[in-house]
Amino acid sequence: MTEYKQEQDMEIEALEAILMDEFKEIHSSESGLNTSNRCFQITVIPQDDDLEESAIPPVQLALVFSHTENYPDEAPLLDVKSIRGIHVSDLTILKEKLEQEASENLGMAMIYTLVSSAKDWLCEHYGQDDAADLAEEEAAKEDEVIVPHGEPVTLETFLAWRERFEAELALERAKLMPDSALTVNKEKKLTGRQWFESGRARGTVVTADQESEEEDEEDIDFEDEDFEDDEEDMLEHYLAEKSDSSAPSSRT
Repeated sequence: MTEYKQEQDMEIEALEAILMDEFKEIHSSESGLNTSNRCFQITVIPQDDDLEESAIPPVQLALVFSHTENYPDEAPLLDVKSIRGIHVSDLTILKEKLEQEASENLGMAMIYTLVSSAKDWLCEHYGQDDAADLAEEEAAKEDEVIVPHGEPVTLETFLAWRERFEAELALERAKLMPDSALTVNKEKKLTGRQWFESGRARGTVVTADQESEEEDEEDIDFEDEDFEDDEEDMLEHYLAEKSDSSAPSSRT
C-alpha cells in the first residue's frame, strides 16, 4: 500500500466517524465524476441551531468527491449537487469556490475543510429567512394543480350534451312534482243517457255550471257496452219528446 493510499483510507475513516449518516459511498456512475475510483457523497446543510432535529432543512447540498491517485498532493475530483432548494447558478459558483480552496490546501487532507467551507457558504447565501422563502416557493410548485385539457367542444358534442342535460333536468323536475300533477287530465266519460240528456247529442250549448256538475260526477268508463245498455232508454226518451212537440199541432 502506497503512502497516498494509506493517507486516503485514514481520511475516509475519520470522515465516517465525524459525519456518520451524512457520509456515504456511492457508485462511480452516480457521482457525475469522470473516474472509476471509489466515490463518496457528503450531505451538507447550513448550520441552524433553531432547526429541530426532526425537521427537514429548507436547503440541502450534496458534495461529491473522489481521491485522485496522488491526493493530497493533488486536488480531489469534486462536484456539487442540489438536494433541495439550491439554484443551478449557485452550484456553479460554489464548485468554483471549492476547487479554488482545494488548490490552496494541497499537501494535507482537505475534504472536511471543504465541507466546512460549503456550510459557511450556504449560511451566507441561504440564510434562515431566504431558505424559508425558498422552501415556500418549492412547496407552492409541488402543490400547483395542473388542469388537464379536455376534448374540444364541437357542435355535435354540444348538442349531445344539451340533450342529456335536458333529459336529466326533466327527470329531476318529475321527481319533485306531486303524483296528482303527473296524472293526465282526461275528460269524464258519460253513459249513453248522460251524454244524450246533456244536450250534446242535439248540438245545444252546455253552460259552464253544467260542465262543472258533470266533472264532479264519478268517473265512468265510456265503452260500447254502456251504449248498448241505454239504447232502449234513449229511444223512449226521443219518442216522448217527439210526441210532446207534435201534440199542439194535432189539436190545432
